[in-house]
Amino acid sequence: MESQHIDHLFRYHSGKMVSVLTRIFGLKHLDIIEDAVQDTFIKASLSWRTEQPDHPEAWLTKAAKNRVLDIFRKLKTAQKHLPNINQGTHSIAINDLFLDTEIEDAQLRMIFTACHPKLDPRDRISFALKTVSGFSIKEIASALLTKEDTVKKRLSRARKTIQNSNIQFKIPQGKSLEPRLESVMEVLYLIFNEGFHSNKKEILIQKELCGEAIRLTQILLKNKVTRTPDAYALCALMCFHASRIESKTNSENELLDLKHQDRSTWYFPLIKSGHTMMHKAVETDAFSCYHYEAAIANEHLKARAFEDTDWKNILHWYQCLNALRPMPSHLLTMAVICLQTKDYKLAISYLNQLKPEDLGQRCYLFYGAKADYYVAINNKKSALEHIELALKHVTNDLEKKYLQNKKSKIISKLN
Repeated sequence: MESQHIDHLFRYHSGKMVSVLTRIFGLKHLDIIEDAVQDTFIKASLSWRTEQPDHPEAWLTKAAKNRVLDIFRKLKTAQKHLPNINQGTHSIAINDLFLDTEIEDAQLRMIFTACHPKLDPRDRISFALKTVSGFSIKEIASALLTKEDTVKKRLSRARKTIQNSNIQFKIPQGKSLEPRLESVMEVLYLIFNEGFHSNKKEILIQKELCGEAIRLTQILLKNKVTRTPDAYALCALMCFHASRIESKTNSENELLDLKHQDRSTWYFPLIKSGHTMMHKAVETDAFSCYHYEAAIANEHLKARAFEDTDWKNILHWYQCLNALRPMPSHLLTMAVICLQTKDYKLAISYLNQLKPEDLGQRCYLFYGAKADYYVAINNKKSALEHIELALKHVTNDLEKKYLQNKKSKIISKLN
């Protein structure tokens, strides 16, 4: 059995196993459960070298359950905390929890636990990726551009908050559902964005993060309680963006802007899924930020060529989005749109409402847009100054190369 295949199984099944076992044994034993699942995969990696079982996931689930019991017995806590799950009605009930529908229910409970508003916002993503998605601490640190020790602290802090706040392993009901669901969707949106606009130095896109965000959003849509128009809009947005992943770079691994992307590489099954989601999303009178972002993404997909893009419509949707949730990134994008339509007066008015620090790590985008503005009004000297500032602050190698190419074009126009 290849180690790569073991890693694949761990990623896709450990979150399920942790969620189901947490439902059986309780959140207070989460550390032990995670250790047990980890031990199970180490055992699998050794025993499967010679022969793979007929049903790998069933083997892993049974082994993890037995491992938890072993640990509890060693700690002499089995009688205090656990039913006798090997006999009688308890055995039947426990086995029922491993049905597909119950696994999805357990995962949904874990998503709500990981995204609870009582947890520090910085901790929610790390905790969700660890418990629900099966990411290792090293993988989380790499994905979020932080140190492994920082991730460990975030996970520890999240667990303490869950214990101290007596957070329940359940799907919220009634009035408490809406704010909790908003928190969940915010975390899933951030996970997707981190994948689609990676801050990693060498990699522009982290496909695994995008795929995981979509998978978790689809879990929301499988449950009638969490199947809301906003959740459909979020899933549509992710599908629309994910359909363009392959076109963001060329065969030389160079970053391509929307104008130069090969639209034939767009993945139309995902676009079709996005449209299906969007039809269900608009069965409401109140639109969320996800509705507007999905509408914007769809406008780009509708255009057969870059020149066919309906910038007027896109600007309208961005104005709606910014009115609903004002953000510096929205102002920046509206300025870029105005540069496309040659409305330079409106473009600079949007840019003048921004400060580079408003965009944090992505301040280079502000400088890049300012450079484009100065190129448009034929002020090449200021354009070069701002492209230099953009290059000074960019971290991703592909984006840096893209900006260097833009700088070369500005210099050639100066000469």
